Amino acid sequence: MRLPVMLGIALIVIGGTIFLRGLSAPRTVLKVGDLSVSAEERSPAAPWVVGLTVLAGVALVATGTRRKA
Repeated sequence: MRLPVMLGIALIVIGGTIFLRGLSAPRTVLKVGDLSVSAEERSPAAPWVVGLTVLAGVALVATGTRRKA
């Protein structure tokens, strides 16, 4: 497989995963001495970012599979 095709597939998978799961980031809720309590905060990704990622992946796959004349 060519590099653009592999990168395109990776972008499509990453975009789909972000669309389905959203973005998450750990956040410290409480810290007392050495003890800390953290929570995972999830936020949805902007649809245009996901669409742009998937579109770029499709474009890379399309250009990578074209054969030279």
